[in-house]
Amino acid sequence: MAVVAEEEVIIVGAGQSGIAVAACLSLRGVRSLVLERDDCVGSLWRKRAYDRLHLHLAKKYCALPHLPHPDEAPTYLPRDDFARYLDGYAARFAVRTRLRREVRSARFDAGSGRWEVEAVDLATGRPEAYAARFLVVASGENDEKFVPEVPGLEAFPGPVVHAAEYRSAEGMRGKAVLVVGCGNSGMEIAYDLAAAGAVTSIAVRSELHLVSKEIWNVAMALYGYHVPAWVIDKLVLLMCAVVFGDTARHGLRRPAVGPFTLKLTTPAYPVFDVGTYAKIRSGEVRVLPAAVKSVRGNVVEFADGGRHPFDAIVLATGYRSTVRRWLKSEDGLIGDDGMAARGYPEHWKGANGLYCAGMVRRGIYGSCEDAELIAGDISELLLRPKQQDQGDAAAAAAHTNGS
Repeated sequence: MAVVAEEEVIIVGAGQSGIAVAACLSLRGVRSLVLERDDCVGSLWRKRAYDRLHLHLAKKYCALPHLPHPDEAPTYLPRDDFARYLDGYAARFAVRTRLRREVRSARFDAGSGRWEVEAVDLATGRPEAYAARFLVVASGENDEKFVPEVPGLEAFPGPVVHAAEYRSAEGMRGKAVLVVGCGNSGMEIAYDLAAAGAVTSIAVRSELHLVSKEIWNVAMALYGYHVPAWVIDKLVLLMCAVVFGDTARHGLRRPAVGPFTLKLTTPAYPVFDVGTYAKIRSGEVRVLPAAVKSVRGNVVEFADGGRHPFDAIVLATGYRSTVRRWLKSEDGLIGDDGMAARGYPEHWKGANGLYCAGMVRRGIYGSCEDAELIAGDISELLLRPKQQDQGDAAAAAAHTNGS
């Protein structure tokens, strides 16, 4: 396959992480190309996010490098506002993208010292080949929706949608709807359904830390002042006790590990309450504290033996990375789950010019840090040969003048 483009840096993924890396490289004078499977930048926010979604962190924690949100922007940006921000960001820093390109293979060729990337133009079906000295994996943790295998689910008579396909509760008034999954998407979709008049249940099989946006902003501020995580945990749990009381009484058990420590050391995010907890306490949202076991007709059976009929099911069961399908590298940067194999802050750099951005589950804030680190490292590596050449030239001139 003939190489269609020789690049300094290839970035896979035009989400927030990919365009942030491209922008930071551009500001350092390094040319890059972003390959994106979808037809736009930030496709997660445009095509896989429900209508009522707002960012859970204040806007100062959700700005990409070198472009803060304007003062007049709301503290918690709506989905569409953030999508427009990503468009403006890519335009501001002249991010070079090739859209509708699905990467099928990326491997390092030791002979040429370059990454060989094979992709398909989804618009035409034609294969393309690229070569680059550096490769940045930025395809994110929300790459492909995960649908669990549940016996009988395929024969459920009503609609079954993944959270990636859910937009609003239109048409659900009076219907019995089960939300499977108690992460941020599941809890917020449950609220959306209940507020629209659906008879809503949510399957909660895991422990979770329920927090408010305001409480978590206090935690983020304290972390910025280098307050120890265990101190932040104690303060956060104290505030949660005042605001929510004992959530376990309503089926929401908290983990033994504090919320901030858990976020720093595991992939587990806290769940930001958008009003769901009040509806749980009032009975408008029913908590079913067990995993889904099977489906027979319109009846769902749970691991604790419970059986309940439903008219519709929303699977808020998360996503998974597909990186391991196309990245042909065994240097230990990317684990079997397609995410960063090493924990923060040693997660972002591999061997042979391989990097990953936004692959350690630290959200938009983490994407910013990764982008600056990667761009700084690449620009320094590119600068070294030039400095060496200049040094050699200066030494040769001095030798000539001396002779």
